[in-house]
Amino acid sequence: MVTLEDVQAARQRIAEHIYLSPCARSETFSRAIGAHGFLKLENLQMTGAYKERGALNKLLTMPPAERAKGLVAASAGNHAQAVAYHAGRLGVAATIVMPEATPLLKVVNTRGHGAEVVLHGANYDEAYAEARRLEATQGLTFVHPFDDPAVIAGQGTLALELLEQVPDLDAVLVPVGGGGLVSGVAAALKAKAPQVRVIGVETEVLPCMLASLEEGRLVSVEAATTVADGIAVKRPGELTFQHVQQLVDEVVTVSEEEIASAILYLLEKEKTVAEGAGAVAVAALLNHKVHGLEGKRVVALVSGGNIDVNVIARIIERGLAKEGRLVRIIVHLPDKPGQLAKVSAAVASHRANVIEVHHTRAFSHRFGDTTLQLTLETRGHDHVEEILRALRERGYHVERV
Repeated sequence: MVTLEDVQAARQRIAEHIYLSPCARSETFSRAIGAHGFLKLENLQMTGAYKERGALNKLLTMPPAERAKGLVAASAGNHAQAVAYHAGRLGVAATIVMPEATPLLKVVNTRGHGAEVVLHGANYDEAYAEARRLEATQGLTFVHPFDDPAVIAGQGTLALELLEQVPDLDAVLVPVGGGGLVSGVAAALKAKAPQVRVIGVETEVLPCMLASLEEGRLVSVEAATTVADGIAVKRPGELTFQHVQQLVDEVVTVSEEEIASAILYLLEKEKTVAEGAGAVAVAALLNHKVHGLEGKRVVALVSGGNIDVNVIARIIERGLAKEGRLVRIIVHLPDKPGQLAKVSAAVASHRANVIEVHHTRAFSHRFGDTTLQLTLETRGHDHVEEILRALRERGYHVERV
């Protein structure tokens, strides 16, 4: 088990090269969650995520002969960039195996730090297997993304900062994939401030840690696609599972829609960019997944911000749709001149903005009618219902898609 002394030693070792990320109270966030809400912005690290802490601590504790062989790592993106960046700084060659579906931004950034990138497999577990194969066949030194004491201790340095930045801290919510971050945070907090609740947050489509806790043993879950690709792990680590079993108070899950809404919230309200994995703690608080936090001093770890610009527009649209601020409706109306103008006028009178219009006769529900599909920008679910009610009062048959 990783100790407080391990974490404190890691902090001394890496402090010179790791950014002391801010952890400020947000009034807007506090009102939304009914507690004193703080955001620890690890998305502001050099490589855009907390992973630098563990990767650098591992590299600095590694015997020079091991580093000289060259490094190999498997990662969905953030560990890859962390290893590549600090290996490059230390003059060490690194090969990173990443799943084929890894966001382009993470692939480009990893190569930009000087690492050789190998795209292999449909998910992290398949990339991991390839990395271990390269370790064996090429004599490289493997750097595990989470199931390693030095990596866990490095991630735990974040907790020491929290205790200094948020006096009288009551709880911290931590994203969970393989479990390295939550293990390090829990190891430090439970030794130094055992009253602080440590709560892990997973995506509900890949709840490997929660499933393992419920079974009382390590289990693998089915592979799934998630917007939180940074925590898309099918099976926790053996070492991290032990830490979570003994030290973490609770693990909760959030849905894909809740994650998308949290990304949108952070962009719109907090003016910060988070990737899916980085937003899960915020999602859990915004959706009140944890009880007993009312009025408490609570930190949400925004663990990373490496989100692909080609994906972010779709995530924003998904979040807008969940909040009722983007809606698609179908209006069935007589195929006569002026009908489109009447519907448009009715929508405009209720202050909705028309984003897209599709008009067709072939798929109308009866002969002589036409079908109008509208995508609208609205103020929320109540506003949508107001528009639907107004159209129905005018005699139109309306459906919400």
